[in-house]
Amino acid sequence: MTECQTFDLPGFVTQGGVSFNARLAYRTYGELNAARDNAVVVPTFYGGRHDDTAYLFGDGRAIDTRRHFVVVPNMFGNGLSSSPSNTPAPYGRGAFPLFTLYDNVHAQYRLLTEALKVARVRLVAGFSMGGQQAYQWGVSYPDFVDAIAPICSAARISEHNHLFVDSACAALRLDPDFKDGWYDGQPVRGVLAFGKVYAAWLFSQDFMREQAYRQIGLNSKADVVRFTQSYFLQNDANDLLAMAATWLHADVSANPEHRGDFDAALAGATPRAIVMPGETDLYFRVADSAREVPLMPNAELRAIPSIWGHAAGFGMAPADGAFVDRALAELLA
Repeated sequence: MTECQTFDLPGFVTQGGVSFNARLAYRTYGELNAARDNAVVVPTFYGGRHDDTAYLFGDGRAIDTRRHFVVVPNMFGNGLSSSPSNTPAPYGRGAFPLFTLYDNVHAQYRLLTEALKVARVRLVAGFSMGGQQAYQWGVSYPDFVDAIAPICSAARISEHNHLFVDSACAALRLDPDFKDGWYDGQPVRGVLAFGKVYAAWLFSQDFMREQAYRQIGLNSKADVVRFTQSYFLQNDANDLLAMAATWLHADVSANPEHRGDFDAALAGATPRAIVMPGETDLYFRVADSAREVPLMPNAELRAIPSIWGHAAGFGMAPADGAFVDRALAELLA
């Protein structure tokens, strides 16, 4: 993991009313221009850290680090920003409070305006939970952001998606070594169970039937399970649950400004938007995006034509990455 910086938020008050000495870890790439208006924000996704987002930008890409000032804020709970694994008592481990999408984006806005002195954001682009944060940026700070690109994501968690995430968390908590979050050593069996449940959802039925996993060096469905488990074993179990809690509460209208009025929240998301669900994504369905996009004044629905399921937005298949990059180029043109 490459080095990152930290923005301290003493006395940060969460939506749940907890006053918390929070810290936001972040990394920047490229240089802020004289007008301070070439910033692009790329929030992290579930289980990911700033290095894991690098597939979305670089020299010669739509998000070009030679032209753009790329800011990658680490989501609360990911082990670098304030998380159960790095927070002292009384709020560490099993006592870590909920950080909502609203909390995350509010902290990120403070980072950009107070610490980095950014005057305007050209684009917020994010995959999965990063896309949820992109939606929240569009809703909460529409006059500060030119465009958003939610990739394989949704503005509000669906009931079906809620069941999936909750079931994976329940499998983790069944490990006796988990001890309600007060373990001394990683509850490995619980994390392995979490990863196995998750593996069934990450890719699509079409992907598995056609054995497309061979394109990334995997040879069987058992390898797909081990691939997913290995990813999550890099995370502390409580951190996984903290990020999942943010996901389970995902709703861009659940804030003091919109008070649960989802239609009004999306109507206020005025930045230009290209919303890119995956055609075979089992988490965030095209049908969900088709309900959300018409509520947004300047949004277009553009589904990724891929059999890679949720991973269509993860940059693993070159064709999927090129599809996303073309849309990002349009938003930045």
